[in-house]
Order: sequence, then structure tokens, then C-alpha cells
Amino acid sequence: MRVVFMGTGEIGVPAFRGLLETPGYEVVAVVTQPDKPVGRKQELHASAIKRLAVARGVPVLQPVKMRAPEAVAEIAALAADVIVVMAYGQILPKAVLEAPRLACLNLHASLLPRWRGAAPIQAAIEAGDCVSGVTVMYMAEGLDTGDILLMRETPITDTDTGGSLHDRLGEVAAAALAEALPLIVAGTAPRTPQDDARANYAAKLSRENGRIDWQASAAQIDLRIRAMNPWPAAHTFLPTPAGLRQLKVFAAGVEVAQGSPGEVLAADGSGILVAAKEGAVLLTEIQLEGKRRMSAEEFLRGHTIAPGTRLAE
Repeated sequence: MRVVFMGTGEIGVPAFRGLLETPGYEVVAVVTQPDKPVGRKQELHASAIKRLAVARGVPVLQPVKMRAPEAVAEIAALAADVIVVMAYGQILPKAVLEAPRLACLNLHASLLPRWRGAAPIQAAIEAGDCVSGVTVMYMAEGLDTGDILLMRETPITDTDTGGSLHDRLGEVAAAALAEALPLIVAGTAPRTPQDDARANYAAKLSRENGRIDWQASAAQIDLRIRAMNPWPAAHTFLPTPAGLRQLKVFAAGVEVAQGSPGEVLAADGSGILVAAKEGAVLLTEIQLEGKRRMSAEEFLRGHTIAPGTRLAE
């Protein structure tokens, strides 16, 4: 089977690797986003998918715009039996969706139609969902609206972060794809339309999504902290002699305590206890603007936060 793999994000690496290592599949090309400048030096950085493709000798295509006629022509010329897409980063035009002989499949990190859109992993955690998973679906022109081939679940634990769930769903996606492709080959793959009435939209994340609202409950704040770890990271602002400085929060716990929302109730070896509208949040892993990430206990060895200090939103 001639397969084209389209992906950019790290989450697609296990599925791509599985294709490379499974007899009977020939990955004829990888399509990934153009290299992007990163860091202070703005050095070009290739996607994880491209790095693996280059290491394995797979041809790489990096169109700036997938809708460009020349990009569509390149995809069509590959004469793929199946196109597999995961976290590619561009909307595919109808001509690309119809290019493969058998199917254009998307691996989506949600149990569709629960969370459509760019950030289903973070949305699931922040909403307090107890389960997530991967949907293998036939791609359609709408945003994550295609018919479902199969779904595979994984529980969301009370310690999961956006990062840990992301990594686990990458492995789930690889296993789901390994189940789906033989069904496509055999002509026995099911198609189940989605129930649009149950759909929710998870928009692309921005740094603003990490803002901690101390007027929320402690449980809601804890969910946001876990969901936004590692990026964009939940954050608040700590008053210092130099003014307000951003304080990122990577781990916390819910405590039974009362105070004015945003008020520091205690700061000691166990962490920084901050009142929410309902209950309190114990900040245990933090990063002050300009400093490295560390435990709250370590931070407090070099910084004093007096009870009564108010954290800003």
C-alpha cells in the first residue's frame, strides 16, 4: 500500500514510525509544515515528522500553502492508496482529500464529536472529562466533521496534564491506525456519521488561555493548570519590588481553605496556598518570569511571599 503521511506535531511521530516499521506499507512521501524560526537566534527548526522522515530516507514535501495548485499537483502525482493525516496544521482542499485511491484518513485526538478543532487535548482536561481517545475518521471539507471509522479510548487521570495526555494519545493513535488500515485494504472499514448536535469546538490555544481566574473555583483552576501544562502554561502575576512579574504554574492541588480570591494564605515548604472563590489552590511547581522552572519549596528558599499578598490576574 502506497501511503502519504501528513503531519507536523510531535503527536504524529508514533503513528508515522508505525507505518515505517510495518511490512506491506510504503510511505512514499511525508508532507509537513515549512521549517520555522525558533528561539532568540530565530534558527530554522524542522518538525519532528520531517526529522524522522529524513533519517529514514523518506521524501519530504513542505508546501507553504496546501491549496496552491502546484502543491495539489505534487500530492496527486504520488498516486497514494491512502493519505494519513495527524496534526498537520493546514486545511486540505477537496482535491487533496480525493487524491488517494482508497481513503484520506485523519487521526484526531478526541472522541469525536466531543472536541473538534485544534486543542482537543487541553479542552478535555479543562472540562473535567474522564476519558479521551483517538478517532480515525474519513476526512471531509468541514472541520473534523468526517465519518468515523473507529475510536480508541484512554482514561484521563486526576494527575494527567496536557503534556502527559498528548504523549499517551500519540501511542493510542499509532495503535488505532494499525487497526484501521487493514480494514481499508479489506474493504470492510465502517463509516459512522457524527452527531453534530454533540459537537464542541476547541479553538487553537493562545497565551491568554493560561490566565488564572482566581474568581473561579479551586477545582476549575486546578483543571486549567493541568490542561495548560506545558504550553501555554497557566499563569498569574506576583507583586515584587520590581513590579508585577508573571508567575507560571505547572502543578497544584486543591485544598479546603477560605480567603479572598487571589490572596496568599500561606507560603511554606508545602507550597504557596492561594484562595480561590471556592476553596484554595496549593501551588507546588512554578516559574517566575526570567527564572527557571522549580518547586515552590525551592522558590521560597530565595523569595519571601507574605500571607495577605494578592496575586493579580
